[in-house]
Amino acid sequence: MMRSIRGLGALLAALALAITMGGSAGATADRQAGTSPTSISLPDGFQPEGIAIGPGPFAFIGSMADGSIYRADLRTGRGAIISRGPGTPSLGMKIDERGRLFVAGGTGGDARVVDSRTGRVLATYRLATGPAFVNDVILTQDAAWFTDSTNPVLYKLPLRDGRLPTAAQRIPLTGDLVYGDGFNANGITPTPDGRGLIVVQSNTGRLFRVDWSGATRRVDLHGESLPEGDGLLLRGRTLYAVQNRLNAVAVLRLNAAGTDGRVVRRVSDPRFDVPATVAAFGPRLYLPNARFDTSPTPTTPYTAIAIPRP
Repeated sequence: MMRSIRGLGALLAALALAITMGGSAGATADRQAGTSPTSISLPDGFQPEGIAIGPGPFAFIGSMADGSIYRADLRTGRGAIISRGPGTPSLGMKIDERGRLFVAGGTGGDARVVDSRTGRVLATYRLATGPAFVNDVILTQDAAWFTDSTNPVLYKLPLRDGRLPTAAQRIPLTGDLVYGDGFNANGITPTPDGRGLIVVQSNTGRLFRVDWSGATRRVDLHGESLPEGDGLLLRGRTLYAVQNRLNAVAVLRLNAAGTDGRVVRRVSDPRFDVPATVAAFGPRLYLPNARFDTSPTPTTPYTAIAIPRP
């Protein structure tokens, strides 16, 4: 989920509203009167990574620094920390219709479920006992699924009638997806037909279809690849894949089963500074600038960027 930098140039000078971890940040100076901001300043030193949007026009952004969760109003850009972290990262996040945030715990080797209204931690799950990098999460009809970039497994939280389970299930990955050095399985999303999952492998740029059993099959990208692939977002048969250090979002068209895909375009923005993950609201995509190649300090500024949905 790491790396690469592009200077934000004059934009950084406009981050006068970015403040410390304890307070509220807001929209940067590029906001036009009567429109929602397209750049949202986050608390200084926050180190954003994952993002989830909903219910309503609210984005929830997790901190790699300490796992805190920041809620931003997309209409105004204003926000505040709603949940103090456990001291380990909050990476990929998804929110369900009950307003529960499912949070991947990175090097903490765990997952949390947080009430998005109150910030209260509803449940914590120990997913790994050794080295781990619990990286991203997706919600399907009856489960939450987490990737681990260090260990070739998925972690499944069964959600029978929406009830949170007492423990997670470990699903070994088999087949075409073979782990190597660096970051492996990262972003995750359902297949268009809802009968499986799609996972991107960051270090190889390959995309894989994953059965519920954990069996994997490489997606035919017709000679293309997704190096530095990070967060994934599916809308219909269109897949948006963040390529973090490349400062780009690849737009792919998939078949229903998720076994075949074509990159139809890539989009970028001069404000990108290693975006990590992506979420949608209305006609826009929102991406936190993780700035992985910038040495973080308590005063390092961070933003989330909105672009038109390609």
